[in-house]
Amino acid sequence: MISIDGIDPRTGKGISIEIADGTIAAIRPTESAGNTYLSAGLIDLQVNGFRGLDLNAGKVTPEILLSLCKELLSVGVATWLPTIITASEASILQALEAIAESRATYPLIAEMVPGVHLEGPSISNKDGPRGAHPLTDVRPPSVAEFERWQKASGSLVKMVTLAPEHDGSIDYIRTLSEQGVFVAIGHTAATPDEIHAATEAGARLSTHLGNGAAAMLPRHPNFIWAQLADDRLTASFIADGWHLPADTFRAMLRAKGMERTILVSDMVALAGMSAGLYEQPVGGSVEVSPEGRISVAGTPYLAGASLPLSANVAIAAEMAGIPLADALLLATENPGRFVGGRGRLEVGARADLIRFDWSKGDRAIHIHETWVRGEKAFCR
Repeated sequence: MISIDGIDPRTGKGISIEIADGTIAAIRPTESAGNTYLSAGLIDLQVNGFRGLDLNAGKVTPEILLSLCKELLSVGVATWLPTIITASEASILQALEAIAESRATYPLIAEMVPGVHLEGPSISNKDGPRGAHPLTDVRPPSVAEFERWQKASGSLVKMVTLAPEHDGSIDYIRTLSEQGVFVAIGHTAATPDEIHAATEAGARLSTHLGNGAAAMLPRHPNFIWAQLADDRLTASFIADGWHLPADTFRAMLRAKGMERTILVSDMVALAGMSAGLYEQPVGGSVEVSPEGRISVAGTPYLAGASLPLSANVAIAAEMAGIPLADALLLATENPGRFVGGRGRLEVGARADLIRFDWSKGDRAIHIHETWVRGEKAFCR
């Protein structure tokens, strides 16, 4: 039996968590918690890369996956979905095969990576909503291609982001949903009717709502209002202070409600890298500012997200004026519903935990330890 002590962010009081066989066996009050907070481990449903490691540069290897797991542990992520963006089918299949091989080779990857998020290739082909995804590889959804993905990966594809305005999208969404795959709406220029039709067919998420969108939209109606209004959709947001202004994030959070909101990092390979200019396979010439903002060089346009989920949690709390415990919910239990119920701090749940420091006004929670299924996987 292992015991971990810390401060409960919800109550501010000390708790001691007992772990047995990788699960939480008991949660008890304690007077010896010290000054370190204790929470469920973070869950990131959208990671493209981090600290120079890239899942979309054309060649995924088990070593890249293992290195990403270790880097993510250092920022409190206990569960994550490798996110493969729009690419040729051959490139997607290579990535999926490599991820499957990685899980079979390294137990840590098998524990941390329960599946894969395919962001594309059936997104909008229009400039703006397409974002940095390559136009040449955008294509309509194909159930036959999806089945090839699942065959290559051993059914690891758990989430697919698409634009529902493509021909055949509704049948595709229905087919994937019936197989237990979560379909998300994103990088879209759909009409409100197309949004609601997709939701009726089984779509259950909005991918980084408010981003991957045209710079100019009709005041109303538009696809953002439609997704905010549809209670069947849980929305993910990038709460880094750059992708959404504070007022926008606060209003969107109020519209979706705490139960239907999750935070994602959407980090790219340049996240965590030194300031400077970089040539990237996706995005071309990209600049990292001294503050960490990633943009297309010489323009005001973002070229990816740079902050880990541990920063997004703290920034979300600040932007929305919510308690830290509520912001943590958006990065633990809420995304956990899409990966088998992970992210819960209760008896019987997986013992995925983090111990961290935080003070009001901090722009990140500062991770001391990350535990994965009852094993200490990172210690600063």
